Amino acid sequence: MTESAQGNRPEPRTGDSQGKTLGAKRGGGDPATRGRTTIADGVVEKIAGMAARDVVGVHAMGSGFARTLGAVRDRVPGGSKSVTRGVKAEVGEVQTALDLEIVVEYGVSIADLAKAVRENVISAVERMTGLEVVEVNIAVSDVKLPDDEEDEGDEEPRLQ
Repeated sequence: MTESAQGNRPEPRTGDSQGKTLGAKRGGGDPATRGRTTIADGVVEKIAGMAARDVVGVHAMGSGFARTLGAVRDRVPGGSKSVTRGVKAEVGEVQTALDLEIVVEYGVSIADLAKAVRENVISAVERMTGLEVVEVNIAVSDVKLPDDEEDEGDEEPRLQ
């Protein structure tokens, strides 16, 4: 074919015996860069919640009200513990910011505990998601005293 018959298209390369075009690349670059990955807020919240709970001195996550509702939910058959209780994440395309609400054990240095929680959460979230953690805000909502009842389920029920 002449160029006038084909228009401005280049001549195709001759193929090998199996019909493949020689020298042509498939796709367009590194396969790892083809497409987009999105990570839901809940995924980051679960990772952060697990990482925060792993730090010695963190008694629980969430406010008193959230923990009370969670305790009720945990007792319902089929209910499961919420690892995202006390965690709020804002996830962008390449960065995330986290807010944590924790209950600390009595006697633990809150400043040291907050530092350890930040380090553990940032490490886990960045390693697992590839997102940059720009901030981890920690609100201490309560202190677990040694003589506090773990839950009120130890008392005799009022109704039978």
